[in-house]
Amino acid sequence: MSETRLTDKQKEVLRFIYERIRFKQHAPTIREIGEHFGFSSTGTVRDYLHALVQKGYIRVQEGKSRAIELVKEALFQIPVLGRVQAGMPVFAAEDLLGFLNLENLVFPGPDVFALKVRGQSMRDAGIMEGDFVVVRKQDHAQSGDVVVALVGDEATVKRLARRANEYFLDPANPDFQPIPLTSEASIIGKVVQVVRDYTG
Repeated sequence: MSETRLTDKQKEVLRFIYERIRFKQHAPTIREIGEHFGFSSTGTVRDYLHALVQKGYIRVQEGKSRAIELVKEALFQIPVLGRVQAGMPVFAAEDLLGFLNLENLVFPGPDVFALKVRGQSMRDAGIMEGDFVVVRKQDHAQSGDVVVALVGDEATVKRLARRANEYFLDPANPDFQPIPLTSEASIIGKVVQVVRDYTG
């Protein structure tokens, strides 16, 4: 598959196609796409469709008016970049381990990735060993957010907490101790979803 990152307008066209198929049970025609976006010619629509085909998001059957099909795997793929410790921190090398397909998290965007959890320090927050955490890359969070933080060269998943004007990375298991959020620690993302793999 070629480079899959979409421009903003390509993403809008793809979202329109997705919503038509999902809610109306059929794909839009080239003319309907053009009318929705105010494109002056069907050639412009064809250019967008060609780009979406090349990037692996849709298939188009020539000679049919509603011939657009979604490639679901491309819509919902989130890269799994490694493993994160729910316990003591572990090294966070961005090794691509594969992709996580989530049909209920549409168009996740380039700043979303997944990590596989090891350890039990977030057990009482419902994050178990073997779960995947879906993470949005960001360098800030609010007290109470579950975050992935880099402590030195090691990553850990914890809940951000503020006490007496100091920040801590709190576990959700009394067997583990909070980690002070010092100058050696930094937030690299906020956990937006936890996914459990029941197949194992």
